Amino acid sequence: MSLKDIFNSVRNKPIIGALHFSPLIGYKGFKSMEDVLDMALKDAAAFENGGADSIIIENNYDIPHKIHVGPETVSAMTYLGAEIKRRTKLPLGVSVLWNDYKSAFAIAVALGAKFIRVPVFVDSVKTDFGTVIADPEDVLRTRSDFGADKVQIFADIQVKHATILKSRSVSESAIDAERKGADAIVITGEWTGDAPDMSDLKEARGCVKIPIVIGSGLSYNNAKTLFEYADVAIVSTSVKEGRIVEGERNLKPYNSRVSVKKVRALVDAVSGKN
Repeated sequence: MSLKDIFNSVRNKPIIGALHFSPLIGYKGFKSMEDVLDMALKDAAAFENGGADSIIIENNYDIPHKIHVGPETVSAMTYLGAEIKRRTKLPLGVSVLWNDYKSAFAIAVALGAKFIRVPVFVDSVKTDFGTVIADPEDVLRTRSDFGADKVQIFADIQVKHATILKSRSVSESAIDAERKGADAIVITGEWTGDAPDMSDLKEARGCVKIPIVIGSGLSYNNAKTLFEYADVAIVSTSVKEGRIVEGERNLKPYNSRVSVKKVRALVDAVSGKN
């Protein structure tokens, strides 16, 4: 599988907009599904009208995260994803935090989504929400069992918001992820909004053939530089309206909407128009 199997247009350096749902059922801040959907549709329209190539839906504001979510989250994300799909031509991806790839695959099959993001694939980590042991064989087995063979796996290596349990180089993690069946690897900074180190991107580029995805920190100012060694980027925080809020885990609160102007400016910067 390749990136051409995901994106409708084979534009160089595709941009994936991360659509962060406001708090879902059972979490502080949840009001109603109508309220969550209203905000989600505004963000989806901003990504599409701004020129993004895809959207990945994520339960980013369900704090504290669970390693494995409950049926209420699966049903909510499936409903919201279906409503978004009805209103956009952009291909969809799914990320279920914290590392619930089984729920992500199930939602992806229901929606006809093209890919899922798996934060822990080959690097076991300790997080604020528990220890997550990497099990790439089970990820692939789940994809097969669910009839999701066409759903691509975007696997983080040495993922942000976590401490790796067994220290190793970026190249070791990248090679391991490729060998274990990842369709693309995701490289992030240490926290939301932090860009990956250029040395990490360069190191990974030198040892794997699969696409490299920038998973955090891409902005108008650094887009050309980061894309020197990467193929795709997932963006959200840098294209949201409003200011960073001190103490907010996700930097900006869930009522900060995606700005179509910021998306367009970023897409133009990546495309070399600015």
